[in-house]
Amino acid sequence: MSMEKVASKQYESKVWPEIVDSDDSDVENEIDVDKLPPLEVGPGENRLQHTYCLWFSRKGTQRAAADYSKSLHVVGRCASVQQWWSLYSHLIRPTALKPYRELSLFKQGIKPMWEDPANSKGGQWVIRLRKNKIERAWENVCMAMLGEQFLVGDEICGIVLQTKYPEDSLSVWNRTATDMTSTTRIRDTLRRILNIPLTTAMEYKIHCDSLKYVSINKGPLKS
Repeated sequence: MSMEKVASKQYESKVWPEIVDSDDSDVENEIDVDKLPPLEVGPGENRLQHTYCLWFSRKGTQRAAADYSKSLHVVGRCASVQQWWSLYSHLIRPTALKPYRELSLFKQGIKPMWEDPANSKGGQWVIRLRKNKIERAWENVCMAMLGEQFLVGDEICGIVLQTKYPEDSLSVWNRTATDMTSTTRIRDTLRRILNIPLTTAMEYKIHCDSLKYVSINKGPLKS
């Protein structure tokens, strides 16, 4: 049995339910995604331009880098459209997640952390949605990213879904906050995909500003 199949079996049968239901962010993460072999794409499968990694985390009260990194858990990977739908079919739906949980779909090699080198000079478009809207929005934005619909080259890093109360949020992360052409195109694509009216304000957050805010309000970040 391949390492990837073993990993998938572990997370579907044991760790995945445990990390979703637990209020403890220190459940052991058994998979080091950087050590996994490349995913094979079978005959007849539609290969994606990138391999993607799906992460789960519980957003705690502290945002120190070392603590947050420990809370990240690998759920699975996909390198084809078929692999994505297989992975997606096993996921707990966003509406069934407890508040302050996160699902993140990122290109393999990029962690859903502000401090990751691919993210450190970037930012994110944030959209807040009612809970009855989040599931379809999450699916549509994931498919847009997998299908390269944003048309901004390698700028897209990933997508984060965060459950909150009373609303949830979706955010699309990109590499370069100062690239106004790309950030504007990402915003406009999101408006089209999610049918967001032009009168609805959308918020863009720069990661380095978020890091400064955390550092000021919660003490120095741990390296």
